[in-house]
Amino acid sequence: MPQSTIMMVLFYALIFGVMYFILIRPQKKQAKKTKDMLDQIKPGDKVVTIGGLHGVVDEVNLTNNTVILDCEGIFLTFEKRAISRIVDVSTIATNDGIVEQSDVEEPADTVVFDDTEDSDETNL
Repeated sequence: MPQSTIMMVLFYALIFGVMYFILIRPQKKQAKKTKDMLDQIKPGDKVVTIGGLHGVVDEVNLTNNTVILDCEGIFLTFEKRAISRIVDVSTIATNDGIVEQSDVEEPADTVVFDDTEDSDETNL
């Protein structure tokens, strides 16, 4: 086999390896993360759909892969894959205490800025 053929095969193998680690692997990782998130959805979770609709999961239908969201008293049915993210995970109370808590950090205390400044330049 000529030297140039071996180099060309190695070059294509290197390009494929780089493309795998840059494109394919992160995409598979993200798909697995999304699948795990959708498998963990349960009633009481606050979610956002891919269309930006905020709601609380009322029911999860595993046979049809659908969820029913309560959007301020309006119940809407969506495909599970239409859930973009879970905003707030519901807590489960058991005999052992609280099993799961919110993944979202609570907002920091509101900081109030005082408009009045105590400076020497106020009365010039």
